[in-house]
Amino acid sequence: MKISRVRPLVMGTPWRNLTFVVVETDEGLTGVGEARMINHTDALIGYLAEAVPNHVLGQDPFNREKIVRAMYMNDFGRGGEVVMSGIAVIEMACWDIVGKALNQPVYRLMGGAVRDRIPAYANGWYTVERTPEEFAKAARRVVERGYRAAKLDPFGAGFYELEREEFLRSISLVEAVRAEVGPDFDILIEMHGRFSPAEAIRIARELEPFRPGWLEEPVPPENLRALKKVAEAVHQPIATGERIYSRYEYRELFELQACDIVQADLSHFGGLSELRKLAAWAECYYMLMAPHNVGGPVLTAACLHVDACTPNFKTQEHFNDFADAWVKGAVEEYPEVVDGCFRLPEKPGLGVTLREDFVAEHPRQEVRFNLFEDDWHLRQQAKGA
Repeated sequence: MKISRVRPLVMGTPWRNLTFVVVETDEGLTGVGEARMINHTDALIGYLAEAVPNHVLGQDPFNREKIVRAMYMNDFGRGGEVVMSGIAVIEMACWDIVGKALNQPVYRLMGGAVRDRIPAYANGWYTVERTPEEFAKAARRVVERGYRAAKLDPFGAGFYELEREEFLRSISLVEAVRAEVGPDFDILIEMHGRFSPAEAIRIARELEPFRPGWLEEPVPPENLRALKKVAEAVHQPIATGERIYSRYEYRELFELQACDIVQADLSHFGGLSELRKLAAWAECYYMLMAPHNVGGPVLTAACLHVDACTPNFKTQEHFNDFADAWVKGAVEEYPEVVDGCFRLPEKPGLGVTLREDFVAEHPRQEVRFNLFEDDWHLRQQAKGA
């Protein structure tokens, strides 16, 4: 079996463009991968236009390691987000083909399940007016949907530090959510790499009464010693990793013991096998895995296969019940969250079939994502995100 063709397809939403990549073989089997690029969709498609004829066409999709190594090493340059995302969508699609060829779900080919269900937490639910009342109402909808955990970013456009008024407002939003969901619901705090260590520590201490399940990316990702400073000063678990793109970059994080929960993004990290290798390494440091996922239906399905067979997996991020839930229609039989968990995938490969007609009906959008703008949350609310 040889890879004969690779086709990228872009589906637009008001706030994210989802890039699907269809990999075809000379025996008629096809596989699909997906990545969500922030303002870099053209860069991903451009990289694939060069990398596919150089490293992918004519290869056997069973030889995933060979393909990944060629894409990572043979162009000589270091692999950043764009390269690692290009590798990921090809590797993901190859796994899909292999599973279909062997008539097995991918996780069974990666070692088999170590759990019966896959816990998930909700994101994308709080694009409402930033008041305690509206956040509480939004949190109630999450509970009613059956989730037992959710993540929120209450911090508006602050960077490095918050003005006093914004500081108090942000804390009040978390307080309102805790009051609404009760003590048994897990609240996860997203900081989006905004703060100086001192400010992150100050915020963490104010949030302690509300018992957050973790603090995510409290400082910018470039300085891991700054992250270690925060980790040593706060009582909440630290989660990070969505903007770290290779195993080699994780070395310092692990050696510093600067976090408790690893959040690598499968679609920016070179694929399922790379993420599974990272999880095994993290397990040696007693760290848990909670894969980052702002993707659509194919990426979500792919994450579930790694989650199923990873002993140190904690929980799976999921947007698609609240942010543009219609994107589920891009595949047949979308995996749903029931009582806070996904079921184990049952169908061969990744277990989903891309509906290319649906993708074509939702063309690429002119999206300019900037979380640090003062009005970003309000613009998302107006778009219905």
